[in-house]
Amino acid sequence: MTAIPGSVGRRLRAVIFDLDGTLVDTADEFVGVVQALRAEHGREAMDAARIRASVSNGARALVSLALDIGEDHPGFESKRLRLLELYSEVLGTTARPYPGIVPLLEALDARGIRWGIATNKPRAYTAPLLDRLDLRPLPGSVVCPDDVRERKPHPESLYRNCRELDCSPAEAIYVGDHLRDIEAGRRAGMYTIAAAYGYIEPDDDPRRWGASALAACSTELPALIDAF
Repeated sequence: MTAIPGSVGRRLRAVIFDLDGTLVDTADEFVGVVQALRAEHGREAMDAARIRASVSNGARALVSLALDIGEDHPGFESKRLRLLELYSEVLGTTARPYPGIVPLLEALDARGIRWGIATNKPRAYTAPLLDRLDLRPLPGSVVCPDDVRERKPHPESLYRNCRELDCSPAEAIYVGDHLRDIEAGRRAGMYTIAAAYGYIEPDDDPRRWGASALAACSTELPALIDAF
């Protein structure tokens, strides 16, 4: 757990989380989906850890990983749609909040601090996942790519979160497990926490993302948030 001093004195009014790999562990569902897609194309199962590391990169990246094809491949779009179809069949079946997340949300609520989500996961998948998880208290803002013109790392999603949570970016923390999350938070003028416990590519290093703080485990988040 590491933090950068200098934020003391600001009032914290909201904590915003990325979804997959930060708030919720959804990787096992995607591991099964990628393996199923590979099987449909006569390929053997691949290392599950390799799939987990790529989950935050989205469906396109998972198709490329699964079938070793680029987005310029003539059948890429049909394979992407098939991957999403397979995911829809298992969405929310094994996904769980990371350790400590539920009590963290309850503690924030007790302190009058609101929480929200900024994700690049389309609302068609975000909404049913949140319904099945039934997190309490409910998020005060959920921003998906459908809601904005520019996806992360553009800060538009976070600006919208802040409007809906009735706070300024300087009064909020953004937690994410990808460089684009930290870039979005920094561009918005927010305090950022890198979720190094999330889905990190083998050649990536969250310590180089320029986050205000780094959480090696989700259970470190309360202390880092308290240090804001």
